[in-house]
Amino acid sequence: MKEIDINGNPETIIERTDYPIEHCKDIMKDEVTAILGYGPQGRGQGLNMRDQGFKVVIGLRKGRSWDRALEDGWVEDETLFELEEAAGRGTIIQYLLSDAGQIQLWPMVEANLKPGNALYFSHGFGIVFHEHTRIIPSQRLDVFLVAPKGSGLTVRTHFQEGRGINSSYAIHQDATGHARERCIATAFAIGSGHLFETTF
Repeated sequence: MKEIDINGNPETIIERTDYPIEHCKDIMKDEVTAILGYGPQGRGQGLNMRDQGFKVVIGLRKGRSWDRALEDGWVEDETLFELEEAAGRGTIIQYLLSDAGQIQLWPMVEANLKPGNALYFSHGFGIVFHEHTRIIPSQRLDVFLVAPKGSGLTVRTHFQEGRGINSSYAIHQDATGHARERCIATAFAIGSGHLFETTF
């Protein structure tokens, strides 16, 4: 970890060398990450996780995104499922649908979350504006965020070039006592290079 000073404020940066990928795999050895959505972030983060050997499934509606996932090598009924099936298979649910999609599908996702599961976001909208979105996770869940500082395409291309993208991370709820390490391991699994702590 590295300490830097930004206008008199100390900032701790977590680097990949602090969490080697094998250590991240050990942290996540019992986890299945279910990524709901295959837009730029869902695609980039999912492919990077898969390429690094993490257990990951994709949840989608059948249509254009489904077809693209098949083209990318996800396998129907093995690593590619309809949304509800994927949500039920994950221990970490990466909620990467559009804002409207997150609001619409929250009742289904909520019904599939089990105590001790983690709910993951890449931006804080759904949680911060919960009075409008109605996304209010159970206190029995870990809730955290990893926000890459670039598009999903950049997340993917930086990974393919052997370098990571800077990301912010935040812990909103720590029900298990392990939310931070789950969050950080996931952050490096998706292709982050350096992490900066933030809030939702």
